[in-house]
Amino acid sequence: MISLSDSYDYCVQIARSRAKNFYYSFLVLPKPKRQAMCAVYAFMRECDDLSDEAGATRGALDRWREDLDRALDGDLPAHRIWPAFADTVNRYQIPRAYLYDMIEGVTSDLSFTQPPSFDDLYRYCYRVASVVGLTITHIFGFEQPRTLEMAEKCGIAFQLTNIIRDVGEDSGLGRCYLPLDLMEKYGVTPADLQQRSVSEPLRLLLRDLGSRARAYYDFSRPMIGLVGKDSRGSLWALIEIYSRLFARIEASNFEVLAARHRLPTIEKLWIVVRATLPTSG
Repeated sequence: MISLSDSYDYCVQIARSRAKNFYYSFLVLPKPKRQAMCAVYAFMRECDDLSDEAGATRGALDRWREDLDRALDGDLPAHRIWPAFADTVNRYQIPRAYLYDMIEGVTSDLSFTQPPSFDDLYRYCYRVASVVGLTITHIFGFEQPRTLEMAEKCGIAFQLTNIIRDVGEDSGLGRCYLPLDLMEKYGVTPADLQQRSVSEPLRLLLRDLGSRARAYYDFSRPMIGLVGKDSRGSLWALIEIYSRLFARIEASNFEVLAARHRLPTIEKLWIVVRATLPTSG
């Protein structure tokens, strides 16, 4: 049976190797919170992999949900993440509903249908991103209930940023997360998503989604001052990394089809350095 410390080490390894943006923000947390963040990330990563791997089936995710039931009841399955993850959930009193919503969110990708409206897209974003934000907010620590509302909107902002950035890549995989009603409103066709340059109708649609993302970033930023003092630098770094990525997309006039926007590693490291300064929180 894997020990708790070995389980946390494994989760840290997963986060370090695969969390392209999240891991940098974890670095400025106290060790127990940093390990807890890595445990949540490893759980989320495993859910995502089960839905994305070749030949993925709902059965694999159903078994993962059953393993989650067992782990939360103290009967730890064999997978190496469970001791650390169960310890994190119990230590930080993370509501179980968030964890099942995460699984439901990635399960929906197995029978993906393009969202008919922005409300449908919002619900999808909530399940795959907001519940992660709500979960890690319990690790950050908070007292005011409105912190959770801000965490929800922050998750939506992050996921909209991902959707805008990856619109061409997702289309190539047979998925389009752009709401059908907005495509109709702006006159966007599937062919627009296959071009090397963004058409004007598609630009208008992405700008619409971008304005919503920007509003959610603005709404959620004050939560930095509402989480635990030892977590504010981490949350600041996380929001700063994603909002800078979004700003790059905006500055390109939403040219997202020819190349994938990303922040250079050196810029992320500079954000981490700034996050250690008192003014970042």
